[in-house]
Amino acid sequence: MKNFLMLLLPILFFSCQQKENKTAPVNDSEQISTEKSKDEDKPVEFEENKQVGDTILMSSKNERGSYIAEGSLDSLHPRTYVKFKIEELGELSANIIPTTGEGNIRFNQIIFPDNTSDGPFGMDLKIKLKQKGNHILVIGHSQMADNPFLGKFRVEVETKK
Repeated sequence: MKNFLMLLLPILFFSCQQKENKTAPVNDSEQISTEKSKDEDKPVEFEENKQVGDTILMSSKNERGSYIAEGSLDSLHPRTYVKFKIEELGELSANIIPTTGEGNIRFNQIIFPDNTSDGPFGMDLKIKLKQKGNHILVIGHSQMADNPFLGKFRVEVETKK
């Protein structure tokens, strides 16, 4: 029993030292966070309605009351999810405008707040909305056609009463 305890004590002592070494990077991150707080005094330019990963979060409307954003499809992100919130019921109209003019790109689906969906659609979408809340448009290429679209596009989403 004494031999067992004699073996445990060095192991516990050694493991405690390792934890102390792991706390050293925390101090480095504290230094980084203080450096960030110095930069926070500067005004940060926040670009809204931009694609991050495979998602475009539509958060600001233009002067006409529609959402406009630029996105892209590539081999890593073959689909783009456009998320937006509907506060008033009406008709939703959306358009995809590829920068190259034409391409195999379309609205694959619309996902409603109750997780039901509809689709596929073309490059233009017009649908009557029956639910308020967060909607998601799934943009991708038509799998029934050749040459999947890879490149940049612009999406416009507008609601009318």
